[in-house]
Amino acid sequence: MRAATIRDGEVVIEEHPDPTPGAGEVLVRVRAAGLNGADMMQRRGLYPAPPGSPADIPGLELAGEVAALGPGAERFAAGERVMAIVGGGGQAELAVVHERQLMPVPATLDWAAAGGLAEVFTTAHDALFAQAGLRPGERLLVHGGAGGVGVAAIQLARAAGAHVTATVRREELRKPVSELGADAIPPEDFAARGPFDVILELVGAPNMPENLLALATGGRIVVIGVSAGAKTELNMLALMGHRARIHGSTLRARPLEEKALTARRLEREVLPLFDTHATGAAAGTGNEAGALRVPIAATFPLDDVAAAYERFAAGGKLGKIVLTLE
Repeated sequence: MRAATIRDGEVVIEEHPDPTPGAGEVLVRVRAAGLNGADMMQRRGLYPAPPGSPADIPGLELAGEVAALGPGAERFAAGERVMAIVGGGGQAELAVVHERQLMPVPATLDWAAAGGLAEVFTTAHDALFAQAGLRPGERLLVHGGAGGVGVAAIQLARAAGAHVTATVRREELRKPVSELGADAIPPEDFAARGPFDVILELVGAPNMPENLLALATGGRIVVIGVSAGAKTELNMLALMGHRARIHGSTLRARPLEEKALTARRLEREVLPLFDTHATGAAAGTGNEAGALRVPIAATFPLDDVAAAYERFAAGGKLGKIVLTLE
């Protein structure tokens, strides 16, 4: 099989042996695979794949068709459309995934949308609801609202009845972010817009001092991105005064049992909102129930993987960069 391959800090296309599914595993013929910040870090040698995942083939999410079943795998049949988060190896023509990590692709989604869904919507859903316990009527602040996880978080929070504010650095992206259901603002203005019950931190350390000041009593901060820096000074008195909590979370290194649980939650609580939206809703505001969508900034064929990584690194995008293998 052909696959994106990390070599000396670059991503190239190389031939690899076809993987074989083991017990409980499924061989997926990949049709689309999203790019994520973790892939950029892995390319730089900063985020190695967990044990059991290909060390040199990036890709944390994929969508495709079931090509073959390993011993004991019975949840899906050959030819079914599936998608998943994986520890690595998603940016290849073939990938092996445990059947418990797989989810059915909603009928309304094309391959590009399906390939860019699993990582960002699972990450956002887990952070907002499993970690922070976001409730209807609460106020949420999303830092980095134009990225893939930010876009997913805005839509999920709105669907749950929360009020959303999102920081967006590029002025030209604020209007499309606001159309998803958030009050899109410059990053410099966020502290004055509080207090917030939950803050989803996708940018990193520079925001943390003002995050604490912008929290409501009993507020929660969930840190799932540190692209702008990982170390900061923490005002413990502010933390105590707000009776606040700070959570940190990642998905990639979790064991199979925990990844399977996040997949079942997404199937039950999120995927029906893709299946039920009307045709026009996909281009609409995203505010109404059943209007979840996966904004795609750009798609690239697998052969152009280097260009896809450079487009991701350039920033200034709304939504996902996706490799297609159709």
